[in-house]
Amino acid sequence: MQLFFNEAITTNDKEITFTKEESKHIVKVLRKSEGDFVNITNGKGILFKAEISLATPNKSIAQIIETQTQKKPILNIHLAVAPTKMNDRYEWFLEKATEIGIQEITPIICDHSERKVVKLDRYKKIIQSATKQSLRFHMPIINEPIFLKEFVKKHTNQTLLIAHCEETERKSLKTILTNNPSNNFTVLIGPEGDFSNKEIELAITNKYQPVTLGDTRLRTETAAIVATHSIVFSKEH
Repeated sequence: MQLFFNEAITTNDKEITFTKEESKHIVKVLRKSEGDFVNITNGKGILFKAEISLATPNKSIAQIIETQTQKKPILNIHLAVAPTKMNDRYEWFLEKATEIGIQEITPIICDHSERKVVKLDRYKKIIQSATKQSLRFHMPIINEPIFLKEFVKKHTNQTLLIAHCEETERKSLKTILTNNPSNNFTVLIGPEGDFSNKEIELAITNKYQPVTLGDTRLRTETAAIVATHSIVFSKEH
């Protein structure tokens, strides 16, 4: 299935006009013509099946003939991840986490953060592309960056976890997942320099459980992917 994305489309719409870039892709790459069908999602759980009525490289139009609504996943994973020094590593995380099955991402600014400014519009485009690639009808949410100390005070209703590397008491993520029936997780992943001791104590005070992701020291983006995959795999298999 080739999936297009248009966040503005609703079930009230009867047709969709594709951008010049999308039109060129439809005609030149997919070699679609009038009468062929395309699939579109708005990232809100709806799949639109449409029949092309105009197919040119500069402008293509399709008539919506069918809609399908997909229920929101029961499993909800929210990762709060510090931006990496090298931006391409964070973008890699966004792409892969979307493919695996994350629902929400928040960039968090920490005491040891080397990057405190992010390009949210670019992040959204990467998530959008990965949503289409993985044939998801629900696009993950990417939030505005927020300081860790503010974030931990706002999220109190889920299974709350903080992954850090300090040699203090921590449970393995595997152990927590094995004994936890919850489908609602928020996980904190720190920057290259890890969380400060003060931040770890603050998170624990706000009911975050300290966890380890294994015996080796992982990069920020690797730790985020390990956490995402571990939760998805344990809950869906």
